[in-house]
Amino acid sequence: MRTWGPLTAVCLGTFMLLLDVTIAVVALPDMARALHASLSDLQWVIDGYALALAALLLGIGAAADILGRRRVHVAGVVLFAVASLLCGLASGPGMLVAARGLQGVGAAAMFATTLPLLGSVYQGRQRSAALGVWGAVSGGAAAVGPVLGGLLTEGPGWRWIFFVNLPVSVASVWLTLKVVPESRGPRGMRVDWAGTATFACFAGATTYGVVKAGAEGWGSAVTAVSFAVAALALAAFVAVERRAAYPLLDLSLLRKPAFIGVMTGALAFNGVAFGVLPYVSIWMQTVLGMSPVRGGLTLLPLTGASVVVAILAGKLLHGVPARLTIGGGLLLIGSGALCQAVLDAGASWTVLVPGLVLVGIGTGFVSPAIAGAALAAVPPERAGMAGGTVNTVRQLGYALGVAVFGTVLTSRMQDTLSHDAAHTLAGGGAGALRGALSEHALRAAFASGLNTATLAAGVTGMIAGALVLTLVRTPRAATPSPAAEPVKEAAGPRS
Repeated sequence: MRTWGPLTAVCLGTFMLLLDVTIAVVALPDMARALHASLSDLQWVIDGYALALAALLLGIGAAADILGRRRVHVAGVVLFAVASLLCGLASGPGMLVAARGLQGVGAAAMFATTLPLLGSVYQGRQRSAALGVWGAVSGGAAAVGPVLGGLLTEGPGWRWIFFVNLPVSVASVWLTLKVVPESRGPRGMRVDWAGTATFACFAGATTYGVVKAGAEGWGSAVTAVSFAVAALALAAFVAVERRAAYPLLDLSLLRKPAFIGVMTGALAFNGVAFGVLPYVSIWMQTVLGMSPVRGGLTLLPLTGASVVVAILAGKLLHGVPARLTIGGGLLLIGSGALCQAVLDAGASWTVLVPGLVLVGIGTGFVSPAIAGAALAAVPPERAGMAGGTVNTVRQLGYALGVAVFGTVLTSRMQDTLSHDAAHTLAGGGAGALRGALSEHALRAAFASGLNTATLAAGVTGMIAGALVLTLVRTPRAATPSPAAEPVKEAAGPRS
């Protein structure tokens, strides 16, 4: 217990928080039916969690260095459990979205403290072994998420994808308090709360504007005000970071082309690889009539390929320049997305398999390398900041990907539908169109929307890959230090 207890406690929390990024994807159609949720509501079920996690990760990590990492971690698990209970008891889409955001706050506290806690307990070979196990658990959570979500949704019901977190949370809190020692960062540090608040406002307003553009149009007043607020928040963030004694982000790093390239790759990676998957799941279940379990299993070509390639890449590509693994991986992901833009009214899910496999292969190349490249692009004293920033940017990329590609999908569907059907889509989602349209018209409209979304994702991935190849000039992939090694993740829209 003394050797494996802390690792088990930390991995329980990590597994839960990463599982909840993907587990909800296959339950979205059932949630929509039960709660009468619109497509924009479903976008926020995914984005509320990812945004809260991205916006608060750096700030909470700094606070944990002062308040105590174990204390903050346990508080995060308790908050995550309470929010999971509220998610399961949700009586409407508004309550579910709010509870998902609260879940994201708890997840940020858990994830921000995971690596520092492991680093404080394990040293030398034990640390390398512990981080290897942590990486395997991280990859397993993403791979298991869609299948477990399907089993729970088809069995006891979608609410149990949240209720299942409760016993795991109890075990995690008990074990953490029992076997994980308290640790803190250097004395004299302060938390950049102003930077945290302005960044959260920027991320939230941007995502809200994109989602509203899909529901009300790019020229609507709500959309315009949202983007104006986002612009002001970004300007305020830059002003705050220039003056902060302990900034979330040292703006001088943005003068380094390699750092910009890695962050561009991180932002695009999660968005392009996973941002369309919620709508693929809705298409499979709402239009093709698949069960939740089968819908989850159809995503295995992606997750399976990413796990296998990540393992092989870690063993065989050591020393290959990071710009090649990340840039090349993004080109593969973009190509995979483009290969999925082949749907028509009579298409089956099997036509997506080649594209899903390509996305999985690209993910297997990018995921283990991207954090190491971020560390290699900055001075050693900024390694912690770079690691936290790349995790934050990945989650933000996922949130923006879900919002942007969902808006692209709905806009394209509205263009192909009659005025009344387009209004129905905006208010109630694709499921509400059954009965209002012929089966052929519904299939054709959704296929057209998905094709346009995957086309946009593919082009984004190709551009990001080219930028990484151009900007990232680190001569060799960074050999992970004990602090950086846990970024050997395998799959999934994780931090």
